[in-house]
Amino acid sequence: MQTSFTPDQLADPEIARANKILRACVHCGFCTATCPSYQVLGDELDSPRGRIYLIKEMLETGRPADARTAKHIDRCLGCLACMTTCPSGVDYMHLIDHARAHVERTYKRPAFERFLRFVLAETVPYPRRFRFAMRGARLAKPFAWAFPDARLKAMLAMAPDTLPKPSQNDRAQTFAPIGPRRYRVALQTGCAQKALDTDINDATIRLLRRLGCEVVIPKKLGCCGALSHHMGREAESHAQAAANIRAYGAAGDVDAIIINTSGCGTTVKDYGVIFEGAPLQPQAEKVAGLAKDITEFLQAVGLPEAAPKGLRVAYHSACSLQHGQQIKTAPKDLLQRAGFEVVEPLDPHLCCGSAGTYNLLQPEISAELRRRKVDTLHATAPQVIAAGNIGCMVQIGTGTQIPVVHTVELLDWALGGPKPRALAGLP
Repeated sequence: MQTSFTPDQLADPEIARANKILRACVHCGFCTATCPSYQVLGDELDSPRGRIYLIKEMLETGRPADARTAKHIDRCLGCLACMTTCPSGVDYMHLIDHARAHVERTYKRPAFERFLRFVLAETVPYPRRFRFAMRGARLAKPFAWAFPDARLKAMLAMAPDTLPKPSQNDRAQTFAPIGPRRYRVALQTGCAQKALDTDINDATIRLLRRLGCEVVIPKKLGCCGALSHHMGREAESHAQAAANIRAYGAAGDVDAIIINTSGCGTTVKDYGVIFEGAPLQPQAEKVAGLAKDITEFLQAVGLPEAAPKGLRVAYHSACSLQHGQQIKTAPKDLLQRAGFEVVEPLDPHLCCGSAGTYNLLQPEISAELRRRKVDTLHATAPQVIAAGNIGCMVQIGTGTQIPVVHTVELLDWALGGPKPRALAGLP
């Protein structure tokens, strides 16, 4: 793709990076075949290729974003399936990140939309606030019909009927390994996950300890910055990321930083790029290099083989794991090694519609993507659905009666841990 940025524009490192990305695109359109929003809407401007044209025009002219551009940028899930498909290696992830930040800086959204985004950014990354908000949403849930805005209805629908008590394991502390110490690892405990499903971190800690890991929960560890980052709120996301980088630095040397929420993992692994040229870059690159998805780490260190369980598990591959981190086979291989029968739905590359806050800000598109994903999962006739991202688990769980659990919960159970609570009804 030809671009026409001026030398003054290219002096800006962000514009220079965008220019390089734009020039890699050859308009082939392969991305449209795997883009979920284009599959649902059929609008060229809701495909990666169409958004690239909008971004190019916006950045070249240096103009503020307008309502039309913001609408189509907002409709992007950020699933990155287009990057897996693209034969030219277009770095769409960093281009859409730049576009979102530009939209957030230069476009004044309608007042109610600004309010919703502010509430999400100031609530979801903070477990106590989020827990309080979920309790309020649960009380308001029976009256959802009276709310005129579909986004408010989606937020109420997200509230679970019950919330688990906070887990003591999520506090800053160190867990000794069971047996000789083989590794020392830090655990990213997440934010919304700590309010919605405490079993995931508990299972992760148990499993790692049995494999000889000393598990450290660093002090002052908070949100990785992913949610604010994907909403274009650059200053907030960078501040959250910087705080975590310092927290990991204070925790001492570790062999890996374990992440069991793949949406967080994609962002943490990108810290080096996010802080490129900043004083924090060396520390950011170190953290990014140590970050490992839990399944990535388990495959590397080796998992004992377990007896067959007689349980059919449909594996849902989160976009942030398969496209963002290019981890595709490790979770399935581990589940099979742990004795489960693993099946995968048709079109596993397509997003379930969760995508951070997408299911709350774009509820109609998200609901259609969830329906399609649940239909393909049901077609495999599973007894259990497994995923590696809390957002996907909540999204899919609201559309099916089949139990949805985290991959690590099944692995922990297979290797001596308790049966996941979600599977209490299964023999």
